[in-house]
Amino acid sequence: MRTAFRSWMEQGSRSRRILIGIGIYVACMIVYAILAGDRLKQHTPYNHFPLLADAWLHGRQDIVGGPPGYSGNNDFALFEGKTFISFPPFPAMLAMPLVWIAGSPENFRDGQFFVWLAPISPAVMWLVFEKLRRTGRSPRTEAENIQLSLLLAFGTVYFFAAVQGTVWYAAEVVAMGLGALFLLFALDAERPVLAGAMLAALFLTRPPMILFGFVLLFEALRVSSKEPEADDPGLVRRIWNEIDTTRAGRILALGMIPALLGVAFASFYNHARFHTWDPSAMGHEHLTVGWAPRIKKWGLMSYHFLPRNVSVALGSLPWRPAKGTTFPGNAPFLISGHGLALWFTTPLYLWLVRPSRTTYLWIAAGIAAAGPSLADVLYQNSG
Repeated sequence: MRTAFRSWMEQGSRSRRILIGIGIYVACMIVYAILAGDRLKQHTPYNHFPLLADAWLHGRQDIVGGPPGYSGNNDFALFEGKTFISFPPFPAMLAMPLVWIAGSPENFRDGQFFVWLAPISPAVMWLVFEKLRRTGRSPRTEAENIQLSLLLAFGTVYFFAAVQGTVWYAAEVVAMGLGALFLLFALDAERPVLAGAMLAALFLTRPPMILFGFVLLFEALRVSSKEPEADDPGLVRRIWNEIDTTRAGRILALGMIPALLGVAFASFYNHARFHTWDPSAMGHEHLTVGWAPRIKKWGLMSYHFLPRNVSVALGSLPWRPAKGTTFPGNAPFLISGHGLALWFTTPLYLWLVRPSRTTYLWIAAGIAAAGPSLADVLYQNSG
């Protein structure tokens, strides 16, 4: 047994990477489960995805009888007298088999289900980091890659989202796992069909994240060039004169077909509910919430929301009470309900301002991240 384990853990072996990935998953799962607490024992008050899954299981799109009382009518869409779940549906697809087994959304422990999914992202990102190391595109050691995976798990705002289990954070947990899998498949354009499938699922979870697809585009161009191993920024300038267009086109076609199928599904799905072929119009336009007037006036995305969102992302910090006043529980400081500045939560992000070297991959990743980031700061809610 010991000999077999040593062979499984041989340096550089695939089995070693998988076993370490499993270890990261288990370690994260234990911590997340402890902090999730009672969310593991009962459904959350915002179990929108199980409600949607249950509606499908009964052959309908809307929620009969309207929002359940325990939800506080929080983030439901009202259209033509019917109540709909306005969140993109892929997390509900994942939950549907277990909702069927449970028999009802209330019997399905959605918080527990999404806590199970939350460790997938750091575990898969470990494989991504190792893939970059094995292919010579990252100078990080194995130990450093483990640390980076755990930093994602516990040193970023993902830690907060991972233990919530409610609809908004559940979608982010699922999207992070899909995004990590997309990167694993897209690097070196190794598995374009699977990468495209992850893009389709991403669009059906958090639509702006389909813009991650730029990574596959850049990788398809790189591996189709005369110097596919190059990872210097000059390759971006040279690539158009050196590319094998047939090979690049084939890779991109293989990736785009499943992605476009996902977008097409969203179009039919939205038309069936809201009579629109817009694949991104999942129903937030019809929310019955206090800020519905601003959505009606400015739309879901607008430059109007930019100053507030940028100030939250970059300037939101803890603050102390004024002299002579106290906070609940005698807390020494308060944190805004909008959250904290990204650089304050994860100071390591400050390294992005001045990277030690600007590589082809750095450029590709930066462009891919810019799209969802722009969508975030233009969105009507700071999230």
